[in-house]
Amino acid sequence: MISSILSRSSLQRISPIVHRSFSTQFPALQRVAGVETVKNYINGKFVESKTDKWIELFNPATQELIGYVPETTSEELKEATDSAAAAAKEWRKASVLARQRVMLDLQYLIRQNQDAIAENIVQEQGKTFVDAKGDVFRGLQVVEQGCALTNMLMGEKLTVAKDMETYMYREPLGVVAGICPFNFPAMIPLWMFPLAIAAGNSIIMKPSERDPGAMMMLAKLAAEAGVPDGVLNIVHGSVDCVNYICDEPQIKAISFVGSDRAGEHIYTRGNANGKRVQANLGAKNHAVLLPDANKQSALNSIAGAAFGAAGQRCMALSTLICVGETKNWLPDLVERARQLKVGYGMDPETDVGPLITVQSKERVERLIQSGKDEGAEVMLDGRGIVVKGYEKGNFVGPTLINNVTTDMECYREEIFGPVLVCLHVDTLDEAIELINKNPYGNGTAVFTNSGPSARKFEHEIDVGQVGINVPIPVPVPPFSFTGSRGSILGDMNFYGKSGLLFYTKPKTVTSLWKESDSEHTRAAVSMPTMN
Repeated sequence: MISSILSRSSLQRISPIVHRSFSTQFPALQRVAGVETVKNYINGKFVESKTDKWIELFNPATQELIGYVPETTSEELKEATDSAAAAAKEWRKASVLARQRVMLDLQYLIRQNQDAIAENIVQEQGKTFVDAKGDVFRGLQVVEQGCALTNMLMGEKLTVAKDMETYMYREPLGVVAGICPFNFPAMIPLWMFPLAIAAGNSIIMKPSERDPGAMMMLAKLAAEAGVPDGVLNIVHGSVDCVNYICDEPQIKAISFVGSDRAGEHIYTRGNANGKRVQANLGAKNHAVLLPDANKQSALNSIAGAAFGAAGQRCMALSTLICVGETKNWLPDLVERARQLKVGYGMDPETDVGPLITVQSKERVERLIQSGKDEGAEVMLDGRGIVVKGYEKGNFVGPTLINNVTTDMECYREEIFGPVLVCLHVDTLDEAIELINKNPYGNGTAVFTNSGPSARKFEHEIDVGQVGINVPIPVPVPPFSFTGSRGSILGDMNFYGKSGLLFYTKPKTVTSLWKESDSEHTRAAVSMPTMN
């Protein structure tokens, strides 16, 4: 289990951990003897919580109870915050080169333990092992980019008058916080705490209560890399923990990735308390398939982007717009989807793992049925699938719903499962208009062999991240994650240069050192004109 893993000098093999929904929806638990608990991480130590409220963790492929996550107590939350505040005062004094050295060591340790973290993700979140390794790797890339902070944090300086200079540099905010979703247990935390720490802050992380193990493992690696005690702290819980983070005056900024409802609450409450907040919310990502596209390549890309990770990606292609005759390609797409194997993530032949919770499975199945009830055609139905040896798992197979219209619930809602809804239009203009009317703006893709069509799409589409023959256009870390419109709240994006700017504030100094000071005998009282 997690506690035994974290006691080792290096991370090698992993044990499970996961949860269903907010613990406040459950009665008081009678804990099962022998099931381990997840610890808080406060001031450099893994600490057993004194709470009497626990959240059950289940393996989504088996429904095995594999652990308990605490509802961190108010006293423990305060202890974590005080520890972070004290550490921030000293850590901000560390040179940028010292902080860079920690990032270099951290990226090395993550790379060395990538398989171990990925195996943990399979047990807790349900991803395939290959996909879980990708989860870790895309987060690792952000840490590697963070090693370039010596360039990204350079200030500006200008001589504005004789003997007078104005210069600007960026300072850390102090204590910041990160609130993470279940669907990327390694990547999203790695969007947050490494850049926050590299910029000179301390941070309080709240991983998802459904799969906190990867974050706990990363904390151990951070300590080994030289992150001082108190600079990184981890607390757990659901609503009460989130509200504490929003309200606590010592916390100056919050990074959040997750659902619309939670993100809107955190953004509103955090801003009301004077905090800087960046919140990535929901999505409805459309792919546009043009008749001149490379058919085989496009269909393979769409199938992978729609059904990979069981559709539990904020950048999953959940909606396909077939332009003109491409609607006739759907039977071929169904056959590709039908060939994907649903199963346990450590099986190397598995393509699609389970959904995170029983409730998620029920919701996805309900939305599939809603499409059928409203007149759509379910060309491939993944409901009712049973995986041998994992009969209790939260499995839904790849599903394709055709002849969907924009007023249907299966189109309006973010399904967050292995479900692709298909709409038909006659022209590229209609496709662009349809996408731009959708409230979300996270990502989109067009499949075409026409440069003019691709350029038209790129410039007329109102979506923050665009793929041209690329199904999931998540930018690499030299750039930033730039979802737009209803998919983000806040005006600073995650990772890249924007990510470092979020965790820092500018300070501008105007300095006057007169060469003639030794001869200066009279005070100047007129308004300085800086001429």
